[in-house]
Amino acid sequence: MMTEYKEPGPVLDHENPFESMMQRFDIAAEVLGLEDGVYQYLKTPVKQVTVSIPIQMDNGTVEIFEGHRVVHNDILGPSKGGIRYAPDVNIDEVKALAAWMTWKCALLNVPFGGAKGGVKCDPTKLTAVELEKITRRYTANMMEVFGDDKDIPAPDMNTNEQTMAWIMDTYSMHQRKTVSGVVTGKPLLIGGSLGRREATGRGVMIVTLGAMEKLGMKAKETSVVVQGFGNVGSISAQLLREQGCKIVGISDITGGYYNKRGIDIQKALDYVKQNKTLNGFTGGDAVSQTELLEMECDVLVPAAKEDQITHKNAGKIKAKIIAEGANGPTTAKADPILNERGIIVVPDILANAGGVTVSYFEWVQNRVGYYWSLDRVNRRLERMMKASFDNVYETAAKHKVSLRIGAYIVAIDKVARTLKIRGIYA
Repeated sequence: MMTEYKEPGPVLDHENPFESMMQRFDIAAEVLGLEDGVYQYLKTPVKQVTVSIPIQMDNGTVEIFEGHRVVHNDILGPSKGGIRYAPDVNIDEVKALAAWMTWKCALLNVPFGGAKGGVKCDPTKLTAVELEKITRRYTANMMEVFGDDKDIPAPDMNTNEQTMAWIMDTYSMHQRKTVSGVVTGKPLLIGGSLGRREATGRGVMIVTLGAMEKLGMKAKETSVVVQGFGNVGSISAQLLREQGCKIVGISDITGGYYNKRGIDIQKALDYVKQNKTLNGFTGGDAVSQTELLEMECDVLVPAAKEDQITHKNAGKIKAKIIAEGANGPTTAKADPILNERGIIVVPDILANAGGVTVSYFEWVQNRVGYYWSLDRVNRRLERMMKASFDNVYETAAKHKVSLRIGAYIVAIDKVARTLKIRGIYA
């Protein structure tokens, strides 16, 4: 599918993720004929909070960390979004990720708005005690923001079930009662949902199979490269392999590995479990992250970080389908290049929305105090992902635009119509 619409304004350097997101937003807004007032409302975050986090380190010194939480929109319901810990966390990145969450929730018909949070720190240089202190102080500073009916965090880069347990406990202590629904992605023991850990990767698998079906591709004849071997990438690879696809390339922060005969994913998972990373893995030829993206394959799943596919390497991508497991792996400048080459890109706000969908399921289970079987979780996830993929595909075909712009059209239209129905309080 090819877009007939040109990016408005000057061509920008899309290292800034918020600007990159806004380029796609602008194209969809133009297609929808969004009036200026609604446009301004939808692009502007509802709330941006930055806090300092003073921590006494294990060696007795005091260090100050910076934490952010951005609520982009809450017109559909409580805001929802992960919290990441990384040394390069900044407000523009958090704003972009919060906006993506708004569109993601709208796209999947999940009754949440979008939010995102982050703490600027290097978790690899912090002890478990220091991480717990950062998490609890960050939570205490966000007490007026968080809430099971206001803003609901979840795990993201370098945060996990344990981080969510600390947040839930800290919030509950301040409320003087247990509030399990204040976070999702919790351990099962304290109200987590079956299927949550695999949800994002499972969603990637579902929409990848949907795109393959549109192109008449059979799983047993399809080769896949997966960039990133964390939770999303490893589970995507594992589930696509179970469907019959041949995984020919994988990578993590230490580098990539390619084997045209196919990589034994279970062997790779066992290797990472034992060695922490893929470094030294012998199941394929070592290649760089850049080379991995350009290797021969039918499907490419970028499941690492933002800005991996740019205008510099988009012309070298050999895949027929790109399923974006990560948030923002493709820059706005790369979009027209991929479109012109006929590559179908299943965009991040659709491809990796399995995580927020099952987070919604977890929140629902917390609210009613009744927990579902794994089979029920997976069946409902598949139904919602398939329905959303079909809706995006039909919308893109109707407007003669890419799947990415089709997804933005569906999401923005829903939020805009909801805003008009609710009105603006003044």
